[in-house]
Amino acid sequence: MNTSRRGFLHSLRAGVAAGLIAHRPLPGVARAALFDPVESAHDDGLIHLDRNGNAYGPSRKVIDAIHSSIGSVNRYPLTVCSSLAKRIAALHRVKPEQVLMGCGSTEILRMAAFAFLGRGKQLIQASPTFEAIENYAHAASSEVISVRLTPRFSHDLDGMQARVSPSTTLVYICNPNNPTASLTPRKDLEEFINKLPASTFAVIDEAYHHYAGQYGSFIDHPIDNERVIITRTFSSVYGLAGLRLGYAVAAPNAIQKMREFATEDDVNTVVGQAASAALDDLDGVNESVRRNMDDRQEFFNQAMARALKPIDSHANFVMMNTFHPAEDVIEHLRRNNILIGRSFPAMSTYIRISLGPPDDMRRFWAAWDMLPYPKHTMQH
Repeated sequence: MNTSRRGFLHSLRAGVAAGLIAHRPLPGVARAALFDPVESAHDDGLIHLDRNGNAYGPSRKVIDAIHSSIGSVNRYPLTVCSSLAKRIAALHRVKPEQVLMGCGSTEILRMAAFAFLGRGKQLIQASPTFEAIENYAHAASSEVISVRLTPRFSHDLDGMQARVSPSTTLVYICNPNNPTASLTPRKDLEEFINKLPASTFAVIDEAYHHYAGQYGSFIDHPIDNERVIITRTFSSVYGLAGLRLGYAVAAPNAIQKMREFATEDDVNTVVGQAASAALDDLDGVNESVRRNMDDRQEFFNQAMARALKPIDSHANFVMMNTFHPAEDVIEHLRRNNILIGRSFPAMSTYIRISLGPPDDMRRFWAAWDMLPYPKHTMQH
C-alpha cells in the first residue's frame, strides 16, 4: 500500500504529539510521573520484560528534542554527529579523537571484534554474558573461549587469566554483566587488565553503569592503559533503544583501528539531537535511576515474600533461579502474554526479567503465582 509523504508526515507528527501528551505531567501528579510508561511502544498486546530497555522511555526534554529534529531529517547528520562527539568528549574530559560513535553499542562491539580479532586470534569472555561480541568474533573467524562466572556471579578473572595465550588479542567484560546484573569489583578488574599481554585489548562494556551505584566507571576514573576500550549506550538509562546509539572511549590509536570498520553515516540526525538533549538532562537521568531503584527494590520485596532469592542486581533487570527448566517458565509466562529474556544454557534454570512499570510487574507476579510448581521447591 502506497503512503504519501504528506500522510506519512501527518502520522509522524501525530505520533510525536501523542508522545508529548503522554509525557505531560498533570497537576497534583507525583514526582515519579515525570516519566510515563511508553504504552504505545508495542502494539502486540504483550508485556515486554525481555530486552533491558528503559520501561519509561526518554525524558520530556529528550522527547522535545526528537520533535524538533523532524525538520532536519532530510539532511545527512554530519554536523550533528560532529557536535555530539565533541559533547561526549567534553563530558568525559577526553579528546574528540578518543570518541567513536555507532548504531548502538552493538556496532561498537562489531568494530572492536573486526579491528582486533581474526583468523588465528582469540577472544576471552565470561559465560554467560552479552553475546553480540561472540557472534562478531565468530564472523571474524576467531576462537572464542568462555569462562564460567564465579559462584558469586562475578567474572572469574583468575580463570580468564589462566586461558590467556599469545593468540588472545581481545578480552570482553560486561560490567554490570548481562544477563546476571552482577558486578565485578573495579580493583579486581584493574589488576586483571594490568596483567594482560601488551598485544591484548580489553573491552569494558558499561551499558548499565548508571544503575550500578558507586561503581567506578573506567571512563570517569580511567587507568593509564591504552589497551582499554570502554563502551556505553543510550539504550538503557536514556530510554533511546529504538533510535540506536552507542559510543566508545579509548586511546586514539585504538579508536582509529576500530573506525576503519565503521558503517558510513551510522548515526542518524534524530538520535544525534536526542542524545545531546539527554546528556544535558541530568535531572532526567537522576529520575530514571531513582525510578529503577524503586522498581528493583519492589521486585526484591515481592521475591522475598515468595521465599525467592534473586541474584543481587546492579542494573535494570534481575536474574533469578526458578529451580525448574527456564524454558518451561518462559513459555508459561508467554502464555500469559508476558515476555522475559531468553534462556541461557550456562544457567539453565535461571530467568532474566527486565524491570517494568508497577502494573506490568504486578501482572508478572500474578502469572508467576500461577506456575504449576510446588512453591517450596523454588527456594534457596
